[in-house]
Amino acid sequence: MTATMRAWVVPEPGRLEQVELPVPEPGPDELLVRVHVCGVCRTDLHVRDGDLPPHKSPVVPGHEAVGEVVATGRDVPRRYQPGLRVGIPWLRRTCGVCVYCQRGQENLCPQSVYTGWDADGGYAEYLTVPAAFAYELPAAAFTDYTDEELAPLLCAGIIGFRALRRAELPPGGKLGIYGFGGSAHLTAQVAIAQGATVHVLTRSAEARALALRLGAASAGDAYDSPPEPLDSAILFAPVGDLVPVALAALDRGGTLSIAGIYLSQVPPLDYARHLFEERSMRSVTANTRSDGRDFLAHAARHKLTIATTPYEFDRADQALDDLAADRVNGVAVLRVSPS
Repeated sequence: MTATMRAWVVPEPGRLEQVELPVPEPGPDELLVRVHVCGVCRTDLHVRDGDLPPHKSPVVPGHEAVGEVVATGRDVPRRYQPGLRVGIPWLRRTCGVCVYCQRGQENLCPQSVYTGWDADGGYAEYLTVPAAFAYELPAAAFTDYTDEELAPLLCAGIIGFRALRRAELPPGGKLGIYGFGGSAHLTAQVAIAQGATVHVLTRSAEARALALRLGAASAGDAYDSPPEPLDSAILFAPVGDLVPVALAALDRGGTLSIAGIYLSQVPPLDYARHLFEERSMRSVTANTRSDGRDFLAHAARHKLTIATTPYEFDRADQALDDLAADRVNGVAVLRVSPS
């Protein structure tokens, strides 16, 4: 008899449904992972609601999964033994041979595929992942983190880390963060640890309070002006109306980094006000494995404060609804099959 598992799927845009699925078989270079927890990311919301066009239907969403290896394909290196804790991120596989992969920009690979969009993800009791794209999370290196705290690092943390790199914040610089959810509250801590002055601008009063507790120099409404010109800014809120707001807050030579995979329509920009004096605007497209390794090494050295809201597995639909309504402070995390 084929073993089955509980899973949530998006059978069509706008709907999430709990089903029973066969436990997947790992391919030759893949791991079979028993999922302990899975973070609930805004990208999952875009997959459910059809803001991102379906790549696989039905698909199991989720790409911030933490679990343990239970089986391996025949070509997997011997270090991936059953019981090893691993993290499964958004980037699932790249071709490895195109010009982008060869020059260290695998996040731009035209053949790249993604967990929870192109392949089934972590809103399930088991999933598979290519071993080369999983992150090892040994207890010795991450002794201060629970599984629930590790899950958000695998997308929210890594994407925020890449967005910070793309923002080209100078040493000791002034950083504006627009929106303050799962990714932003981790990125702020990294920037502060690097010596930056961080100003948070977000519509949520609870998020503003969290920002101040984490060490932000100021916290205002999303459409407020920061108390001083910014060297760099990161837009986490998927709100195109905030692009000119953030650009106008930049000092000369400043850079705005847009962190989301989805952004609503951007209004017309005024060249003199928003872009002149060498202000720049840059997008962020997924991440490289190098970004992930560097960020996780930082997290292992510097304990991050991670605000999580746990949801039992049967309430995944409620978690997404709460995220859509901005009722989640920090990161929602599904307890799938806790260790």
